[in-house]
Amino acid sequence: MTTQFNPERRACLTRGAALSVLATGGMLTACAAGQDRGLQFSTLAAAQEEVMRLAQAPALDSAAVFSWSQTLEHCAQSIEFSMSGFPEPKSALFQKTVGAAAFSVFSWRGKMSHNLAEPIPGAPVLASDTPAAAAVERLQKAITAFAQSSGELKPHFAYGALTKPQYEQAHAMHLAQHLSGFTIKA
Repeated sequence: MTTQFNPERRACLTRGAALSVLATGGMLTACAAGQDRGLQFSTLAAAQEEVMRLAQAPALDSAAVFSWSQTLEHCAQSIEFSMSGFPEPKSALFQKTVGAAAFSVFSWRGKMSHNLAEPIPGAPVLASDTPAAAAVERLQKAITAFAQSSGELKPHFAYGALTKPQYEQAHAMHLAQHLSGFTIKA
């Protein structure tokens, strides 16, 4: 018996496998993160409010790998790259299968799960000595530029082509997951 190659079936199986890995992997990531406030934002404006609330605190407790400034700069990089292009995108095949499936799951859940210690592939190394005020300002500028942008957005390095509303959701979920590791010190 000869089995014929069916690209539609293969794509369906790939997406199904990716979804099952993400469903279990996402839970493991969230559990292993330690302090996780479980924040969820659907807009950048909501995320911005939390950034400003945390930025105005006298001190923060952190369960994050990145410092407060590095976290803000990492999130700013992602927003900036959505307008200028990501330095090292995954393959088109990855973006159309695993990446698209991951974004679908995150979008459906309203929450992202990814390795919080992993830099954006090819992005400049995050400085360890950036003042917090400068990092907040960079993030605010990136959010404003994104909100005002009317040009074509560049494909996400993992998720591929996203519409502006999808990108806003992706950025908001990205910020929510990173900001969940910070609390105001009592």
